[in-house]
Amino acid sequence: MTRSPLALTVMALLQYKPLHPYGIQRLIKQWGKDKVVNVGQRTSLYRTIDRLTAAGLIEVRETGRDQAYPERTVYGITDAGRAVAREWLLDMLATPKAEFPEFPAALSHLLMLAPQEIRDALDRRVRTLDETLAALDTDLGAETGYGIPRIAMLEAEYMRVVIAAELQWLRSVSDDLRSGALAWSPEEMLAFAETPE
Repeated sequence: MTRSPLALTVMALLQYKPLHPYGIQRLIKQWGKDKVVNVGQRTSLYRTIDRLTAAGLIEVRETGRDQAYPERTVYGITDAGRAVAREWLLDMLATPKAEFPEFPAALSHLLMLAPQEIRDALDRRVRTLDETLAALDTDLGAETGYGIPRIAMLEAEYMRVVIAAELQWLRSVSDDLRSGALAWSPEEMLAFAETPE
């Protein structure tokens, strides 16, 4: 089975106790893991559970029916699942992965835009990230107020540092665009593009 952050999260939560899919999704949100794992679509969670079950990493523990709810299947992690989850976790922690997010790809094509368009877009990104950082600071403050151990919040700390660094860089680029320190001409870029093979 191909590893994924969602698959790892499902197996990690099932190490605490057997759960049904709704319980898994609820814990992901309750513990703030939805900031690092995409569970916006419940179908992706169900597909991941199906793949983990087919791979023998989790198993059906019981199927129950409550009058107030539809039939619920409760899953638990297998010994093989525990071993694979540990292996994935150690590898994900130790080995940087070449990931291809949208933002660096967009940066690589800035020449399609005028400097003012770039500044406007980057300024919008700064505003969005400022809001994200403020919400994250609120969450971190609330979490420490509830006595959650720091080890359970390291992903939020990491996200905060990354966002703060990106904001600092974005502001410096925007300032350089405003001052003219970051400038180019179509002729200059055409000459660069026509370098001999």
